Amino acid sequence: MSNSPWQHNRSSSIADDVDFEIKGQELQFVEIELDPGESAVAEAGAMVWKDASIDMTTVFGDGSGGQGGGFMGKLLGAGKRLVTGESLFTTVFTHQGRGKARVAFAAPVPGAILPIKLDHIGGRLICQKDAFLAAARGVSIGVHFQQRIMTGMFGGEGFIMQRLDGDGWVFVQMGGTVVERELAVGEEIHVDTGCVAAFTPGIEFDVIRAGSVKSMIFGGEGVFFARLRGPGKVWIQSLPFSRLAGRMLAAAGSRGGQNRGEGSLLGSLGNMIDGD
Repeated sequence: MSNSPWQHNRSSSIADDVDFEIKGQELQFVEIELDPGESAVAEAGAMVWKDASIDMTTVFGDGSGGQGGGFMGKLLGAGKRLVTGESLFTTVFTHQGRGKARVAFAAPVPGAILPIKLDHIGGRLICQKDAFLAAARGVSIGVHFQQRIMTGMFGGEGFIMQRLDGDGWVFVQMGGTVVERELAVGEEIHVDTGCVAAFTPGIEFDVIRAGSVKSMIFGGEGVFFARLRGPGKVWIQSLPFSRLAGRMLAAAGSRGGQNRGEGSLLGSLGNMIDGD
Protein backbone atom coordinates (compact mmCIF):
# COMPACT_ATOMS: atom_id res chain seq x y z
CA MET A 1 0.00 0.00 0.00
CA SER A 2 1.52 3.32 -1.01
CA ASN A 3 1.68 6.25 1.38
CA SER A 4 0.77 9.36 -0.55
CA PRO A 5 2.37 11.82 -0.30
CA TRP A 6 4.37 10.34 2.60
CA GLN A 7 6.52 7.22 2.35
CA HIS A 8 8.15 5.26 5.14
CA ASN A 9 9.83 1.92 5.72
CA ARG A 10 8.88 -0.31 8.60
CA SER A 11 11.28 -0.23 11.53
CA SER A 12 11.48 -1.60 15.05
CA SER A 13 9.46 0.55 17.46
CA ILE A 14 7.25 0.30 20.52
CA ALA A 15 4.15 1.37 18.61
CA ASP A 16 2.80 -0.65 15.69
CA ASP A 17 4.45 0.59 12.49
CA VAL A 18 1.37 0.84 10.30
CA ASP A 19 1.04 1.73 6.63
CA PHE A 20 -1.46 4.38 5.61
CA GLU A 21 -2.82 6.57 2.85
CA ILE A 22 -4.62 9.90 3.20
CA LYS A 23 -7.36 10.51 0.65
CA GLY A 24 -9.41 13.54 -0.31
CA GLN A 25 -8.75 17.25 -0.44
CA GLU A 26 -10.78 19.48 1.88
CA LEU A 27 -12.73 16.61 3.47
CA GLN A 28 -10.08 14.00 4.11
CA PHE A 29 -9.95 10.55 5.61
CA VAL A 30 -7.00 8.33 6.47
CA GLU A 31 -6.93 4.67 5.42
CA ILE A 32 -4.70 2.55 7.67
CA GLU A 33 -3.41 -0.85 6.57
CA LEU A 34 -2.77 -3.41 9.31
CA ASP A 35 -0.83 -6.65 9.36
CA PRO A 36 -2.17 -9.55 11.49
CA GLY A 37 -2.04 -8.58 15.16
CA GLU A 38 -1.52 -4.87 14.50
CA SER A 39 -3.91 -2.29 15.93
CA ALA A 40 -4.95 1.30 15.43
CA VAL A 41 -6.56 3.51 18.07
CA ALA A 42 -9.12 6.19 17.17
CA GLU A 43 -11.59 8.62 18.64
CA ALA A 44 -15.09 7.23 19.13
CA GLY A 45 -17.21 7.85 16.04
CA ALA A 46 -14.28 8.51 13.69
CA MET A 47 -14.49 5.24 11.72
CA VAL A 48 -15.74 5.34 8.14
CA TRP A 49 -15.34 1.67 7.19
CA LYS A 50 -13.26 -1.42 8.00
CA ASP A 51 -12.54 -4.87 6.61
CA ALA A 52 -14.45 -7.68 8.30
CA SER A 53 -11.29 -9.25 9.77
CA ILE A 54 -10.67 -6.15 11.91
CA ASP A 55 -12.22 -6.41 15.37
CA MET A 56 -13.43 -3.26 17.11
CA THR A 57 -13.14 -2.90 20.89
CA THR A 58 -14.01 0.09 23.07
CA VAL A 59 -11.45 0.64 25.83
CA PHE A 60 -11.18 2.87 28.89
CA GLY A 61 -8.50 5.51 28.32
CA ASP A 62 -6.23 5.89 25.30
CA GLY A 63 -5.57 2.22 24.56
CA SER A 64 -1.80 2.74 24.56
CA GLY A 65 -1.13 -0.05 27.00
CA GLY A 66 1.27 2.20 28.87
CA GLN A 67 -0.70 2.59 32.09
CA GLY A 68 -0.45 -1.03 33.16
CA GLY A 69 -3.21 -3.56 33.54
CA GLY A 70 -4.72 -2.29 36.80
CA PHE A 71 -7.97 -0.39 37.12
CA MET A 72 -6.27 2.70 38.56
CA GLY A 73 -3.89 2.84 35.60
CA LYS A 74 -6.77 2.71 33.15
CA LEU A 75 -8.68 5.29 35.19
CA LEU A 76 -5.69 7.64 35.04
CA GLY A 77 -5.48 7.30 31.26
CA ALA A 78 -9.20 7.96 30.88
CA GLY A 79 -8.99 10.93 33.23
CA LYS A 80 -6.36 12.57 31.04
CA ARG A 81 -8.68 12.34 28.07
CA LEU A 82 -11.60 13.75 30.06
CA VAL A 83 -9.54 16.77 31.11
CA THR A 84 -8.73 17.57 27.47
CA GLY A 85 -12.44 17.52 26.58
CA GLU A 86 -12.42 14.10 24.90
CA SER A 87 -14.50 11.03 25.66
CA LEU A 88 -13.47 8.65 28.45
CA PHE A 89 -13.24 5.91 25.82
CA THR A 90 -11.31 5.21 22.65
CA THR A 91 -11.82 2.47 20.09
CA VAL A 92 -9.12 -0.07 19.24
CA PHE A 93 -9.19 -1.75 15.81
CA THR A 94 -7.16 -4.99 15.66
CA HIS A 95 -6.54 -7.16 12.60
CA GLN A 96 -7.40 -10.74 13.65
CA GLY A 97 -7.20 -12.40 10.23
CA ARG A 98 -4.56 -13.17 7.61
CA GLY A 99 -2.86 -10.99 5.06
CA LYS A 100 -3.54 -7.29 5.22
CA ALA A 101 -6.70 -5.43 6.22
CA ARG A 102 -7.73 -1.78 6.19
CA VAL A 103 -9.71 0.61 8.34
CA ALA A 104 -10.53 4.25 7.54
CA PHE A 105 -11.11 7.27 9.79
CA ALA A 106 -12.46 10.68 8.80
CA ALA A 107 -11.97 14.17 10.20
CA PRO A 108 -15.22 15.77 11.45
CA VAL A 109 -14.52 19.23 9.97
CA PRO A 110 -13.12 20.57 6.67
CA GLY A 111 -9.36 20.68 6.70
CA ALA A 112 -6.38 18.36 6.66
CA ILE A 113 -5.32 15.15 8.37
CA LEU A 114 -1.62 15.38 9.14
CA PRO A 115 0.44 12.20 9.70
CA ILE A 116 3.34 12.69 12.12
CA LYS A 117 5.90 10.05 13.14
CA LEU A 118 6.62 10.92 16.74
CA ASP A 119 10.16 9.55 16.80
CA HIS A 120 11.03 11.97 13.98
CA ILE A 121 10.18 14.98 16.17
CA GLY A 122 11.63 13.84 19.49
CA GLY A 123 8.79 11.61 20.67
CA ARG A 124 6.25 14.25 21.67
CA LEU A 125 3.70 16.55 20.01
CA ILE A 126 1.66 19.27 21.72
CA CYS A 127 -1.57 20.11 19.91
CA GLN A 128 -5.00 21.65 20.26
CA LYS A 129 -7.43 19.76 22.46
CA ASP A 130 -9.51 18.20 19.69
CA ALA A 131 -6.66 17.49 17.26
CA PHE A 132 -6.20 13.74 17.86
CA LEU A 133 -7.98 11.54 15.31
CA ALA A 134 -6.17 8.19 15.30
CA ALA A 135 -2.81 6.57 15.97
CA ALA A 136 -0.91 3.33 15.86
CA ARG A 137 -1.33 1.29 19.04
CA GLY A 138 1.32 2.32 21.57
CA VAL A 139 0.92 6.09 21.32
CA SER A 140 -0.08 7.73 24.62
CA ILE A 141 -2.53 10.64 24.86
CA GLY A 142 -1.79 12.96 27.77
CA VAL A 143 -2.29 16.51 29.01
CA HIS A 144 -0.15 19.61 28.50
CA PHE A 145 -0.75 22.54 30.87
CA GLN A 146 0.18 26.08 29.94
CA GLN A 147 2.72 27.38 32.46
CA ARG A 148 1.93 31.08 32.07
CA ILE A 149 -1.41 32.39 33.32
CA MET A 150 -1.76 34.92 30.49
CA THR A 151 -1.06 32.25 27.89
CA GLY A 152 -3.66 29.96 29.42
CA MET A 153 -6.29 32.71 29.54
CA PHE A 154 -5.73 34.19 26.07
CA GLY A 155 -3.77 31.56 24.13
CA GLY A 156 -6.75 30.29 22.17
CA GLU A 157 -6.74 26.76 23.60
CA GLY A 158 -6.89 27.66 27.29
CA PHE A 159 -4.69 26.14 29.97
CA ILE A 160 -5.00 22.57 28.68
CA MET A 161 -3.80 21.09 25.39
CA GLN A 162 -3.23 17.52 24.20
CA ARG A 163 0.15 15.82 24.49
CA LEU A 164 0.90 12.84 22.26
CA ASP A 165 3.87 10.66 23.31
CA GLY A 166 5.52 7.66 21.72
CA ASP A 167 7.48 6.64 18.64
CA GLY A 168 4.71 5.69 16.20
CA TRP A 169 2.40 7.37 13.72
CA VAL A 170 -0.27 9.80 14.91
CA PHE A 171 -2.94 11.36 12.73
CA VAL A 172 -4.08 14.80 13.83
CA GLN A 173 -6.87 16.88 12.30
CA MET A 174 -6.47 20.58 11.58
CA GLY A 175 -8.83 23.12 10.05
CA GLY A 176 -8.43 24.58 6.58
CA THR A 177 -4.96 24.58 5.03
CA VAL A 178 -2.00 23.59 7.21
CA VAL A 179 1.44 25.21 7.10
CA GLU A 180 4.50 23.68 8.77
CA ARG A 181 7.22 26.08 9.93
CA GLU A 182 10.67 25.14 11.19
CA LEU A 183 11.88 27.84 13.60
CA ALA A 184 15.56 28.30 14.33
CA VAL A 185 16.89 29.18 17.79
CA GLY A 186 15.41 32.54 18.75
CA GLU A 187 13.34 32.83 15.56
CA GLU A 188 9.89 34.20 16.33
CA ILE A 189 6.53 34.35 14.55
CA HIS A 190 3.20 35.86 15.60
CA VAL A 191 0.05 33.84 14.92
CA ASP A 192 -3.64 34.31 15.58
CA THR A 193 -4.21 32.40 18.81
CA GLY A 194 -6.83 30.09 17.30
CA CYS A 195 -4.60 29.18 14.36
CA VAL A 196 -1.93 27.49 16.47
CA ALA A 197 -2.61 23.82 15.72
CA ALA A 198 0.46 22.02 17.10
CA PHE A 199 4.12 22.44 18.02
CA THR A 200 7.08 20.49 19.34
CA PRO A 201 8.16 20.84 23.00
CA GLY A 202 11.16 23.02 22.15
CA ILE A 203 8.85 25.84 21.04
CA GLU A 204 8.24 28.64 23.54
CA PHE A 205 4.53 29.52 23.40
CA ASP A 206 3.45 32.88 24.82
CA VAL A 207 0.96 35.65 24.08
CA ILE A 208 1.63 39.31 23.29
CA ARG A 209 -0.62 42.32 22.89
CA ALA A 210 -1.81 42.90 19.32
CA GLY A 211 -0.45 46.41 18.76
CA SER A 212 -2.00 49.64 20.02
CA VAL A 213 -5.34 50.04 21.78
CA LYS A 214 -6.86 51.25 18.51
CA SER A 215 -5.62 48.12 16.71
CA MET A 216 -6.98 45.87 19.44
CA ILE A 217 -10.43 47.48 19.34
CA PHE A 218 -10.90 48.06 15.62
CA GLY A 219 -8.37 45.77 13.95
CA GLY A 220 -10.55 42.67 14.07
CA GLU A 221 -7.59 40.45 14.93
CA GLY A 222 -8.28 40.06 18.63
CA VAL A 223 -6.51 41.50 21.65
CA PHE A 224 -3.56 39.07 21.69
CA PHE A 225 -1.32 37.20 19.28
CA ALA A 226 0.39 33.90 19.98
CA ARG A 227 4.15 34.36 20.02
CA LEU A 228 6.03 31.21 19.00
CA ARG A 229 9.80 31.15 19.42
CA GLY A 230 12.18 28.42 18.26
CA PRO A 231 13.83 26.05 18.10
CA GLY A 232 11.30 23.56 16.85
CA LYS A 233 8.41 22.92 14.49
CA VAL A 234 5.05 24.68 14.40
CA TRP A 235 1.89 23.69 12.52
CA ILE A 236 -0.50 26.53 11.70
CA GLN A 237 -4.11 26.00 10.58
CA SER A 238 -5.89 28.56 8.41
CA LEU A 239 -9.44 27.78 9.63
CA PRO A 240 -9.86 26.94 13.33
CA PHE A 241 -13.20 25.30 14.05
CA SER A 242 -14.08 28.10 16.51
CA ARG A 243 -13.79 30.64 13.67
CA LEU A 244 -15.93 28.51 11.35
CA ALA A 245 -18.56 28.01 14.06
CA GLY A 246 -18.57 31.72 14.83
CA ARG A 247 -19.23 32.62 11.21
CA MET A 248 -22.05 30.07 11.01
CA LEU A 249 -23.68 31.44 14.14
CA ALA A 250 -23.31 35.00 12.87
CA ALA A 251 -24.92 34.04 9.55
CA ALA A 252 -27.81 32.36 11.35
CA GLY A 253 -28.31 35.40 13.58
CA SER A 254 -30.93 35.55 16.29
CA ARG A 255 -33.60 33.93 14.11
CA GLY A 256 -32.30 30.40 14.46
CA GLY A 257 -30.99 30.02 10.92
CA GLN A 258 -34.17 31.07 9.10
CA ASN A 259 -33.83 32.49 5.60
CA ARG A 260 -32.76 36.11 5.95
CA GLY A 261 -32.14 36.57 2.24
CA GLU A 262 -29.10 38.73 3.05
CA GLY A 263 -31.23 41.86 2.72
CA SER A 264 -32.41 41.07 -0.81
CA LEU A 265 -35.87 41.50 -2.31
CA LEU A 266 -36.08 37.73 -2.76
CA GLY A 267 -35.41 37.32 0.94
CA SER A 268 -38.29 39.63 1.86
CA LEU A 269 -40.58 37.89 -0.62
CA GLY A 270 -39.66 34.55 0.86
CA ASN A 271 -40.50 35.79 4.33
CA MET A 272 -43.93 36.97 3.18
CA ILE A 273 -44.62 33.57 1.62
CA ASP A 274 -43.57 31.91 4.89
CA GLY A 275 -45.97 34.17 6.79
CA ASP A 276 -43.28 36.29 8.49
